[in-house]
Amino acid sequence: MSIVADRLKRIKPSPTLSVSAKAKELKAAGRDVIGLGAGEPDFDTPDFIKEAAKTAINNGETKYTAVDGTPELKDAIIAKFKRDNNLEYTRDQITVGTGGKQVLFNALMASVNPGDEVIIPAPYWVSYPDMTLIAEGTPVIVECSKENNFKMTAEQLESAITPKTKWLIFNSPSNPTGGAYTYDEIKALTDVLVKHSHVYIMSDDMYEHLVYDGFKFATPAQVEPDLIDRILTCNGVSKSYAMTGWRLGYAGGPKELIKAMAKIQGQSTSNPSSISQAAAVEALNGDQSFLAERNNAFADRRDMVVDMINAAEGLECFKPEGAFYVYASCEGAIGKTTPEGILIRNDEDFVTYLLESKGVAAVHGAAFGMSPYFRVSYATSKENLKEACTRIQQACSALNKMEAVA
Repeated sequence: MSIVADRLKRIKPSPTLSVSAKAKELKAAGRDVIGLGAGEPDFDTPDFIKEAAKTAINNGETKYTAVDGTPELKDAIIAKFKRDNNLEYTRDQITVGTGGKQVLFNALMASVNPGDEVIIPAPYWVSYPDMTLIAEGTPVIVECSKENNFKMTAEQLESAITPKTKWLIFNSPSNPTGGAYTYDEIKALTDVLVKHSHVYIMSDDMYEHLVYDGFKFATPAQVEPDLIDRILTCNGVSKSYAMTGWRLGYAGGPKELIKAMAKIQGQSTSNPSSISQAAAVEALNGDQSFLAERNNAFADRRDMVVDMINAAEGLECFKPEGAFYVYASCEGAIGKTTPEGILIRNDEDFVTYLLESKGVAAVHGAAFGMSPYFRVSYATSKENLKEACTRIQQACSALNKMEAVA
């Protein structure tokens, strides 16, 4: 008899973490590898945030805190929601977790009963379906077309809702596509949801501040205030504030759900790091001007990556509105063979070829629920990106239509 629980058979390891680990392993072995798999800004945490953490340490703020966040951090989150999203919350409507991932996990574990359906637009962040499965729910995948920049339509949402639907997981800007929903596009979705009072909305706004070209971010609770009692608005400091390693996420939502999430957290991790919480207070309350400067750098990188990928033979890539990813089609490479005579059968074969032949680590589209695509993170230096994209172009040029070697 195995010591491993049967529920683990329902899920798989995170593909994005696996790609990053593989790239680091090859680098350690002396390979020249450029990792484009991680969703992690290369910028450092701003100094004023780090100083707040140091001050907290020096002041002895190193003890347990309230399970789901200090009063000071909850107040900073309340102020952020009001300032940025015009949303009104009280402390008992706010939860703080060890990263945005834990917040999402807690919400699903606290609310999903066996057989409940969770609508997940694809391409999706790799963890949404697996979190649903481990909570004994049923993922309902809605494939969103590239013609609509991988965004779900109101008609698709209406068709996916059944009496068993518990949640819609909504992510804008998107990981993995970078696509972001306009106010009007969100309104079309919320108009559908208003009609279905049994459906809750989990809005993952982690990339809220990473939008470009004057795009105006909106979140469902802001667009349709009548739905606020059915919306969990999730966010964190990992991406915008370059605080991935600090592990600090948060959400605002219905009191009953927030209390249930605290119950889950109280019997698992308890409170997030007291030092991370102190740093997050400063991140949310402090000077936000650095965001615009970093966004300009991300937009510049995005433009170069999109142009260079579109110049590669057999690849196609649209220009996303936000996040720091592009989701490129490799359909033109499928069915070709490598210089070694190996057939490229799918997007996983394609990214394996990029890694083994050119030392470029990307994530295959099947990991995000939609093929034949691959995700490139441009959260690294422009020099690295230029070199990586040059290698991708070279790899594509080397493919041919000859039959694979038997």
